[in-house]
Amino acid sequence: MDRTTPAAGNEEIELYIRTIYSLLRSSGPIRLRSLEESHAGINSSLHHRAESLEIDVAALTYAAMRLPPCFPDVSLVVMGQMEEVFRRRGYPDVESWRSVPARARRRKLYYNETQHILAAFIASVSDIDDMVPTMVAYQIEWNKLYQKLIHHHALMADLGQLASAPPAGAPPSDKALLAIGAFLTDEHKERIRKALDLSESDFTMLCNLWPGWELVENLRKAATQRMDTRVNVLGSGLSDYRRSVQNWWQHLDANDAFGLGERPVYFVSSNSHSLANLFSGFVRQEGQHIIELIESERPEGLHEEYRRLLKEAPEQVGNLLYYASRFYLGHGQLGRQAKARFAENEAVIGMQRMRDPHCLDVEAQVLEISKLRMDWLDPRLGSFSAEEIALLQASDALILNIDYPLGMAAYHIFSQVSTAVSDLLGVYIIGKAATLNGRVGDVMIPNVVYDEHSQNTFLFRNCFTAMDVAPYLRYGTVFDNQKAVTVRGTFLQNRNFMHVFYEESYTDIEMEAGPYLSAIYEDIYPKRHPLNEIVNIFINAPYDIGLLHYASDTPISRRQTLLSKSLSYMGVDATYATTIPVANRILRQEIERQSGLAQSSRLAQSRLAQSRRTEQRGAAR
Repeated sequence: MDRTTPAAGNEEIELYIRTIYSLLRSSGPIRLRSLEESHAGINSSLHHRAESLEIDVAALTYAAMRLPPCFPDVSLVVMGQMEEVFRRRGYPDVESWRSVPARARRRKLYYNETQHILAAFIASVSDIDDMVPTMVAYQIEWNKLYQKLIHHHALMADLGQLASAPPAGAPPSDKALLAIGAFLTDEHKERIRKALDLSESDFTMLCNLWPGWELVENLRKAATQRMDTRVNVLGSGLSDYRRSVQNWWQHLDANDAFGLGERPVYFVSSNSHSLANLFSGFVRQEGQHIIELIESERPEGLHEEYRRLLKEAPEQVGNLLYYASRFYLGHGQLGRQAKARFAENEAVIGMQRMRDPHCLDVEAQVLEISKLRMDWLDPRLGSFSAEEIALLQASDALILNIDYPLGMAAYHIFSQVSTAVSDLLGVYIIGKAATLNGRVGDVMIPNVVYDEHSQNTFLFRNCFTAMDVAPYLRYGTVFDNQKAVTVRGTFLQNRNFMHVFYEESYTDIEMEAGPYLSAIYEDIYPKRHPLNEIVNIFINAPYDIGLLHYASDTPISRRQTLLSKSLSYMGVDATYATTIPVANRILRQEIERQSGLAQSSRLAQSRLAQSRRTEQRGAAR
């Protein structure tokens, strides 16, 4: 990579980032409209119609999915790392406000309906890099709705009448209000589509974003009020981010019955469900009930996929059951009883969860290897001999799995973990990425990572190869020996940016690998990670390092992007194709470690016995 070219040679992106942080240094709130010109100027690949008068429904969808539904009513957004930061800046008890989670982004968000203030908990600068451009994009597209609808008084009057009264005979509940969408006639829909000057596909996307009453209500709001949101970052010092992670760790350590800081640990950054499913045996035990639910309720057409898998790839039925279990666990009284059984299974295998951290919205799981039930493991984890099972049961090691954090939060969290844990045995990172030369569902295995935060190029030995993943991947392709680039935010890239990297054979775009490798460097070497260097951690790494990325976006080809479609069931294929090798690697590594410890113990005992015999012979003489 040409070191003379800042941020992959894109000065507009650098200017936008500098503008954001220069404005946010203000002690008071700043208006998002101050950033709109810089935002439009970068020609973001996720918002390429920002400067157009036409509505960019894809960008609006992306932004709205990552912000709470109440965002059109928000007048001020305040951002801080923990309650203490909010409290010292005049916002006490923000966690007593209404919780308003976003649909597609894990972040603690609370809304004060009286003052129209949104409180957002942030874990690192990556949350600012992510959230501020997302809010700017939302505001730009919302105000385009305003411009389109402001003169359509008759249409707005009709929609207002629909929204003012629930369907005849229905109680005035949220469920009834949502049903209003069914009372939109084809004529109403066509009038709305023409008023917004949208294509059929864009209008369908908008209806999917705001179904039913939500569409009616948001269009009514957009027709009467321009969005002019303000934002204020309350705590921006590095010490505030560190304190929030320390509080997160203290909360985890306080609920840990295993002595997490004193025992060997395999660290995994993935999600909160896949390892639990592979180890707990719950879904396999409840499989028949889940299949019955699939056949009767037919969620997302999964009954057809189930029948197809039975004929073509029965070994992959487990992935479908793992995915369908979320419908099963959420299915009324049946689901509540099933959740209790799931929790019982996790307790048997020594798994504890930290579900509701006070600061970072990063769930953590701690699992005791010695308590694993071999008969409960996913069959794809292979079989184990009696000797290997005995070695695993003798293990003192733990698995710490965290729900993968965003961007630089990964650096802060791993720095804390590596400081507090006495013996790290392996670091395994699974996450989503964009691919510049593959398809959605493919898996990339990098051994080179360029990090936009530090501008370092990291070289390392990835403990995984394509052969480790390929046997478990049905729909995609595995590419190893790849080069990845860690970006600062999803909006902070454009086609020029991507082409610069593509010309250097970087094909894997994601947000966490660089921060993790910076923290790993600091765990290995007695100094802070460098800046703008080629960093080789190939030789000195004292433990496994494994990075696996599965593609959720193809930004250059535009066959599918993060904007328009969830990975849904198709994403489960890549999720478990990457999780199974990690679980396999941990178990096999631990068997080897325990075997070595046992051999060392036997050797030590033999030497001690020989020494005693020598002493006895000497005493006899």
